Amino acid sequence: MTTTALLVDAAVLGSTAAALLLAPRALRTPTADRVPTAARTSGSDRTSGPDRAPTPDRAPASGRGVRPEILLAAVTGLLYLNQLLCSAYLVRTHGGDAGYVTRYLPPGWFAEPTGHPAIRALAAHLPAPRLFAPTVLRVQAFLELPFVLTAYATVLHRLSPALLRATLGSPALLAAAATSYTLVFGAVEWGLHNPWTVQDVTIRVLSALLTTPLLLRAARRAPGPERRTDTLGLLRFTAELWAVGTLVMVVYDTALLYNLRHLPARLPEAALALAVLTATTRDRRPPTARTGPGTTALATLLGRTLALFLVPALAVRYGLGFAHPRLAAAAALLTALAALHHPHPRRAARPLLLATPAALATAYLALHLHHDTYPETALLRAMATLPATATLLLALTDRPGRAYRKPLG
Repeated sequence: MTTTALLVDAAVLGSTAAALLLAPRALRTPTADRVPTAARTSGSDRTSGPDRAPTPDRAPASGRGVRPEILLAAVTGLLYLNQLLCSAYLVRTHGGDAGYVTRYLPPGWFAEPTGHPAIRALAAHLPAPRLFAPTVLRVQAFLELPFVLTAYATVLHRLSPALLRATLGSPALLAAAATSYTLVFGAVEWGLHNPWTVQDVTIRVLSALLTTPLLLRAARRAPGPERRTDTLGLLRFTAELWAVGTLVMVVYDTALLYNLRHLPARLPEAALALAVLTATTRDRRPPTARTGPGTTALATLLGRTLALFLVPALAVRYGLGFAHPRLAAAAALLTALAALHHPHPRRAARPLLLATPAALATAYLALHLHHDTYPETALLRAMATLPATATLLLALTDRPGRAYRKPLG
């Protein structure tokens, strides 16, 4: 067994254990920015008895907050700036040939537009070009963790700002996620050993040390009112999930793998994803008085699933390909089952069970719709199709009951 496989297996086991221990605690435990009880229970949302959500809402901590979409856009901008500088560096110092790097890497890397006139012009004006050598692999190693975490934060925020504040606002949970992701990224780096590996791994550790406190502060101050999780709200979220995932895949291909030459072909899907996110930023619909128990349970499951998979997501993904797939699949199944441990799914067991077969079937069809260059693209289709199908079926079969307050956990 290779060192990479051992490290990824260790990450799968450790991150799954950390998620099962820390995520439920983060969803249950009030933080310093807890909303006062009187404010939480006022108005028509007031509930009592067994229907009351067991987890308190979180309001933003004091101070000016920044939406995670802004942070994601900033990191993405830095990644593409690095691509431009890297292409210019390759032109200026290596005649546009990245062979000195690609011989250490698998196929699918470094399709840079070194022949583009704009890149040639930039290269001609690049001062002290050898100072830009870190644009090859090193800068990407620093930015990959904040890119992945801010993308995850954006998904959490689109479902529920309070969910973002509860999860990434938890020091233990965020530190566990950063540690797990850094271990997995480092293991993959070691598996692709090259002259820059030690530098890259060191840079990734430094990135984790810097990213964790900064993102913790941003998550605790994340602005935004709670979003409605009725049928239209959940359908909106599945569209947003697809849009964020699509943008991540575009950046992964064109920036993280140094394939900037692929960007023009992928601009239409990126533009569509940006349009979806822009159109769904604000929910101006009037508040709904009632939501059926099945829809409420599905919203609960989505929130708990996102919280529980925060730490092991990357380890499970690479465990399916680099190490023991059965171990990674078992960890994913255990984590998914843990999301069911909540009163709402138990109360709505019948409508959920009725919706599950069709939702799984459509997700399977979406997964195998066509062959994709990257398996994550097919997985994204399935991840968006499954809750969308379940939402539509529950809308047909649900009987609106008592008003439920959207829980975090």
